Formats: sequence, C-alpha cells, structure tokens
Amino acid sequence: MSHSQPLPPNPQPLTPDFWEGRYQEGTTRWDLGQPAPPFVTLLDAADAPKPGRIAVLGAGRGHDALLFADRGFEVVGFDFAPSAIEAATAAAQSRGVSAQFLQRDIFDLPAEFAHQFDYVLEHTCYCAILPEQREDYVYLVRSILRPHGELIALFWAHNRPGGPPFGTSPDEILQRFSPAFEIVSIVQPTNSIESRKDEEYLVRLRAKK
Repeated sequence: MSHSQPLPPNPQPLTPDFWEGRYQEGTTRWDLGQPAPPFVTLLDAADAPKPGRIAVLGAGRGHDALLFADRGFEVVGFDFAPSAIEAATAAAQSRGVSAQFLQRDIFDLPAEFAHQFDYVLEHTCYCAILPEQREDYVYLVRSILRPHGELIALFWAHNRPGGPPFGTSPDEILQRFSPAFEIVSIVQPTNSIESRKDEEYLVRLRAKK
C-alpha cells in the first residue's frame, strides 16, 4: 500500500504564508464554523475522556479547542496562521473561556513542549501537511504527550487525489501510529457533516511506554 498521495506542483502548504493567505482570501472551507459534531458526541458519552491538558494542532479559529475548554480541559491551541490565532483568542475572550492560542510550526513543538500534555487533539491538521511529513507528525504527537497520554483524532479518510486536503485510510493511520501507540478505539461517526459523511474516523490512541 502506498502511504502518499500525489503532491501539488509547488508544495506550499508547509509555509505560514500559504495558510495565512487562505484566511485573508476567505477560502477556509475546512472551517465548519462550529465544533466537529463527532467531538460533541464523544464528550457527551459515558466513556468521555476526563479533563486534562490538551494540545490542539492546527487549531484554526478554535471551534474544537473551545468545545474542550468548555468541558473543563486546559487548552493550548497551535496554528501557523496569525489570523487564526487572533480569531481563536478573541473567541475565547468573548466567551469567557480560559484557552491559550499560540502561533507555531507544529513540528517545532517537541523542543518547547516535550511531554507536557495529557491529550493531543487532531482535526484537519494531518490532512493539511504533506504526506511525506506524516512520520514527523507521529513523532511530534508522541513527543509532546505525557506517559500514556492520548491522541484524540477525527481523521478525514477521503481517497481523492492531490491536496491539501491529502487523503488517508484507516489502514494507513494504523500503520503510521501503531509502533508508538495502542488503539483505544476507532469508529466511523454517524454525525459527520454531509460533505465528509462516511469519510471520517474518530480515533483514540494511547501512547506506549
């Protein structure tokens, strides 16, 4: 199985300017304007993860991050784009929610935040980075988690060529993460937004020792 999708002619998605430009242009189709419904269902469930310190990768305008903050999590969101950080910070302040949002390259986080989080939250970040960076992504997630910390991820497993968003599959996800993580659960949500219906997987992975 090939882990990679075809790359764009000019692999700009790894630059802050690329993503800031998307915010400036208003072409942020990944932004749902609300928390992802599967995350709401997860936090309403009897086996919902208990509140702890959570890193939100590619937090965008903060919709998912603020959902977790509302539920008692200590939230630190990270994003490339300054416009996203400004919007998320303003949203947290307007709601009176305690959450921190920092402009960072996520691949720099292990040096600054080694083993500082109980959870990492993933939603439309894994599909935004170049496929060749996915091994580095697994490393950074494992590096910033505390022992037995958990990755909570809503992976967009479409099979369309090109990107971003770059596609994936449950098999690819498990092959990437299984050396460093054990599977807690992997389910296909029933309440994904219509444009991603039957293409999302809600995955919980626990870091191995």
